[in-house]
Amino acid sequence: MKSRVTWIDKQVKSHPPKNVESEILREHIKKEREAAKAGKRPYYLKKSELRERKLMNKYNELKEAGKLDAFMEKRRKKNASKDHRFMPYRRSGDA
Repeated sequence: MKSRVTWIDKQVKSHPPKNVESEILREHIKKEREAAKAGKRPYYLKKSELRERKLMNKYNELKEAGKLDAFMEKRRKKNASKDHRFMPYRRSGDA
């Protein structure tokens, strides 16, 4: 029974990214319907724009929670470690 409850918790926690995406799409579609009623041509959201909007939502949520600085510091460290990994080593024979 406990394993079932933990499984359900994991499922619920894994769905918010999907919910965020569907929420963004729903909001965009609503705006486009209103624009279409006003006589404008439809604009379909690109995947890159959807990705960008999700990222903006994530940053806004982190900012509201006061965790943006810690998140950005972690991101900087991760990128720095990636950069250092690809740096060439200095050979012992070179001066």
